[in-house]
Amino acid sequence: MLDLRRLHVLREFSVRGTIAATAAALGYTPSAVSQQLATLERETGVALLDRSARGAELTDAGRLLVTQAEDILALVEATESVLAEQSDLALGVVTVTAFPTAAVAFAPLLVPPLRRHEGMQLLLRQTLLATGTQQVRSREVDIALVDDWSGQHPGRGPEGGLRHINLMRDPMVLAVPRGHALADPSTPVVLEGLLNESWIVTPESERSRYGTDRLLSEVGGLPSAAWEFEGLGTVLSLVSRGIGIAAVPALAMVGAPAGLVYRRLPASAPERHVYAVVRSVAARRPAVQVTLAALRDAAQQVNREIAGIMVA
Repeated sequence: MLDLRRLHVLREFSVRGTIAATAAALGYTPSAVSQQLATLERETGVALLDRSARGAELTDAGRLLVTQAEDILALVEATESVLAEQSDLALGVVTVTAFPTAAVAFAPLLVPPLRRHEGMQLLLRQTLLATGTQQVRSREVDIALVDDWSGQHPGRGPEGGLRHINLMRDPMVLAVPRGHALADPSTPVVLEGLLNESWIVTPESERSRYGTDRLLSEVGGLPSAAWEFEGLGTVLSLVSRGIGIAAVPALAMVGAPAGLVYRRLPASAPERHVYAVVRSVAARRPAVQVTLAALRDAAQQVNREIAGIMVA
């Protein structure tokens, strides 16, 4: 009989491509992953991996079993969701992944309502990479908080067995240190005038940089003297020390250091939408349902907090 855990390891190997990466993703040692896959080969009676000095890759039989494993694991999850619905209790572990600013803003607001459900546990992970949707699709996590700058609103309907739930819009705002001329709300924010300022930005590899580049593209782009630092937390810390100014998503204001003033930008400034992505079948689990409800409530609270911090 095929073991579901070993099928999961094989499917994970098909995604990660190496034994080491599979082990890191699953929290195992590489030797444990190798042993699980070797045992699965004995159970099936066929070679699933082609091993060499350079590594390992799936054989044709391995790829066939991965395809079947996807269907088997999806059916198991669907069955578990149906059974969970019958109990009507929020039980088990719900795993959520989020980009950093969403994790900082939402995590404190999720704990109180979810702690009321003694039979469930929340695991919240942060990721800098735009891999949340893929992690939901591959069943690595139950829910992903993702951002979208395209304005195409994927939350309008299901996509490949996934649901996109629109939580909030997140406009770009201007962060300046207290004492800066632009900290005075009576001073208008004019994009052309911002080019004379010292700018602090995130690298092009970070998604928040897209909003800054789009904002300043209207006036010729970033000044050549702009300095790059990884992470919006670092950027805002430097701004609070008077080292420069920055344009950041409003969500970054939550939990940011003191000494900052946030100004609204012109209506043409870019904004992103924040979504919760969940597998449609997983959304039937009561524990996932209460987590989604808590995320919606948290988004409303975050919006109110942002409105209270913002300076006109």
